[in-house]
Amino acid sequence: MQMAQAMKRRGRHARDRGMSTAEYAVGTVAAAAFAGLLFKIVTSPEVRRLLLNIIKRALQLAG
Repeated sequence: MQMAQAMKRRGRHARDRGMSTAEYAVGTVAAAAFAGLLFKIVTSPEVRRLLLNIIKRALQLAG
């Protein structure tokens, strides 16, 4: 009886040990894709122009 209870407890905790290698791979691919998308957006001419205008305005207000 004690052995069965110990196995149930061990099985219940084994599911929550963390990500498997496949989950790490999927997470890494998703993070890389998101980083690539952000890079493409931030380096687009429109966004660069908007960021430069924000910086210019901030510098003009500061001094």
